[in-house]
Amino acid sequence: MTKRFGARTVLNAVSLEVAAGEYVAVLGDSGIGKSTLLNVIAGLEPIDSGSISFLGREIEKLNDDDLSLLRRERFGFVFQAFHVLPHLTVEENVALPLLLRGISSKTKPREMIAAVGLAGREASPPRELSGGELQRVAIARALVGGPKLVLADEPTGNLDPENARQVLDLFRKEVKSNGAAAILATHSVEAASGCDRIYRLTADGLIAATRAGP
Repeated sequence: MTKRFGARTVLNAVSLEVAAGEYVAVLGDSGIGKSTLLNVIAGLEPIDSGSISFLGREIEKLNDDDLSLLRRERFGFVFQAFHVLPHLTVEENVALPLLLRGISSKTKPREMIAAVGLAGREASPPRELSGGELQRVAIARALVGGPKLVLADEPTGNLDPENARQVLDLFRKEVKSNGAAAILATHSVEAASGCDRIYRLTADGLIAATRAGP
């Protein structure tokens, strides 16, 4: 796929494939196009040429309603800025993807909250949580609906090294146990090292080489 912004080609004939249960990193400097890559995969940005296939459906051919439904039911998102809603409790934040799908369940959100090590904090407001804990809430929220693909955009960019390591270990564990495919966009070689494969996004927009993570 290729994506341009005006005269600038950000993604130049990029090609990659991620299987179910596989955890892949896209490594590159800030501003190189990693977030754009995740956005086009999610159908949030149109591509200029090429194709994006997800579970046999071509993302670029779906209308807005179908894209919204696909993201809601099959995708999970984890962001650098957490995007945990301040007026909701931990449990309400984690349950939100299910509520948007019309699913009323207390069991699954509480299971996910326990899985990320926050059992007993269900009623806590976000203001009482640390940065690492907020990112754990974001991971639980991303995975509660059983997504087939999880897109993580610099999820540890706002965390100190120890919290970042713990969050990445947790993220990998939960992605693997849920059988989701996952793409981690990061500028950190250390963060990418825990992935099954690493792609490097270069300045000309090409994903150069791939290698297995340690």
